[in-house]
Amino acid sequence: MSENQSHTVKQQRYGFPWKQVIGLLLSLALTFLALWIAIGLALPVTATLTIIVGLAIFQAFIQLFLFMHVTEGTEPVHQLIGILFGIYVAFAVVAGTLWILAYAL
Repeated sequence: MSENQSHTVKQQRYGFPWKQVIGLLLSLALTFLALWIAIGLALPVTATLTIIVGLAIFQAFIQLFLFMHVTEGTEPVHQLIGILFGIYVAFAVVAGTLWILAYAL
């Protein structure tokens, strides 16, 4: 049975990487949409920031599922730990950057 599973995995690795191409195109589209909203539209600042943050969260989920293979782990506990650690690192980087900027100026 393990031979069949390894053979199936080997067959899935070959071929054109459609998931990565779709993820790249979606990420580029969301980035340019956020840029257009920030520069091209005359919305209030709070509305602009809300839309951009929403697009950023959507883009983060796209990257999690299409590039980081969240659904392909061995156990759900490992997936959850990986996601929580990634969120922790992201918040630590953003908070550290804001802290440095607040006291460096």
